[in-house]
Amino acid sequence: MNVKNILPILVLVLAGCKNEIHTDAQDIALGNAFIDAFYSFHKDSLQLLLASAETSQPEILYYQKWAECANYKILDRTKFLKKSDSLLVFPVTVKDDLMKALAIDFNVTDTFHILIKHGKIRSVKTSSNDVDTYYLAKEWVNKNRPELVAIPCEGIWNGGPTPCECVLGMIKGFTEFKESQNN
Repeated sequence: MNVKNILPILVLVLAGCKNEIHTDAQDIALGNAFIDAFYSFHKDSLQLLLASAETSQPEILYYQKWAECANYKILDRTKFLKKSDSLLVFPVTVKDDLMKALAIDFNVTDTFHILIKHGKIRSVKTSSNDVDTYYLAKEWVNKNRPELVAIPCEGIWNGGPTPCECVLGMIKGFTEFKESQNN
């Protein structure tokens, strides 16, 4: 093979490398756009980003409204992790009314696991580092004050119709749980 034939191949290889770096940057920008849309509390913006992640939409849109009504305020979102060619992980530390109701000096980190393929978000899963007291309070509310959450929390995390009423019921119940612990 002569130099004349190698040059087009070399250009394609280099272009492919450049494109891969560009794709990573685009994926990171898309992940950050998702976080921006989620915490802007504009459902339409978030729904647009989730157009190719239909199975994730019910949970994520519900969670967005839950976060809005619980007054989630971002404290830190400076880090992200690329787990694989298509999976980006964005931890976001927030201050919220749930921890305030429990009188806990703790800020929850919600982690968004965003699967991006071909420049589109294909799925989003969430996890968090909620403390044990959160789960104890939630169990207490469900057992002792079901009227606060039973109906409002129907369909929780599955696109239920009343995420705001659900989280507000939880916050009220968490306050009562904390008071019961002090007696």
